[in-house]
Amino acid sequence: MASYENVFQYPYSVVEHVPFEMQGHWHEQYFHNQNPIVLELGCGKGEYTVELAKLYPDTNFIGVDIKGARMWTGATQALNEGLKNVAFLRTNIEIIERFFAPDEVQEIWLTFSDPQMKNPRKRLTSTYFMERYRKFLIDGGIIHLKTDSNFLFTYTSYMVEHNQLPVIFRTLDLYHDERIDDATKKILSIQTYYESMWIARGLNIKYMKWQLPRQSALQEPDVEIELDDYRSYHRTKRSTLDKAK
Repeated sequence: MASYENVFQYPYSVVEHVPFEMQGHWHEQYFHNQNPIVLELGCGKGEYTVELAKLYPDTNFIGVDIKGARMWTGATQALNEGLKNVAFLRTNIEIIERFFAPDEVQEIWLTFSDPQMKNPRKRLTSTYFMERYRKFLIDGGIIHLKTDSNFLFTYTSYMVEHNQLPVIFRTLDLYHDERIDDATKKILSIQTYYESMWIARGLNIKYMKWQLPRQSALQEPDVEIELDDYRSYHRTKRSTLDKAK
């Protein structure tokens, strides 16, 4: 992907020593417009990033992941289809704030993130990451979580409630909730490769959308949550524990 104009590769070892010069300049230097910027963190193959870009040509989308072999799929599709409102950033999400300036991003999508049941600091919906997002997300910016994991959804619900973050919408069964309007269905019906397998397996897809204001310090919820009985598709969980915080 080194030759792809829509891909920026900054592995951790490089980023330590090389500043990302486009930080704060994505609009003028890459997208060449002032349209809102939306991130998909942990974008995998980039299906969601690409499909959102098709639905909303007046919004800029950036897919972020560390695994270039997966990202290649979406990056190639975006190039072949001439999508100018799509970019991909290959890097560790743990250092995501190094690539964006304050108020540069309007929304964040977290689609089927690893639940990280053993390590709260690695969960993309943890307060550890929320504090990182605050550094570049607009005040009150929106975060979307779409997941098959009961553990991650329950943990995130506790985190949002404990910190009194404004919830816009929450459902335990995305595709059978009659409250969802047609416009929202259009967005949420985008299905990744793995999501289609999880649905076929009979798993409910859960979704939550909330705002992240900048005021007040965030605290982790002190509650034990029942672990998922699987890690990912066709894999059993490795832990012998039944619950975790």
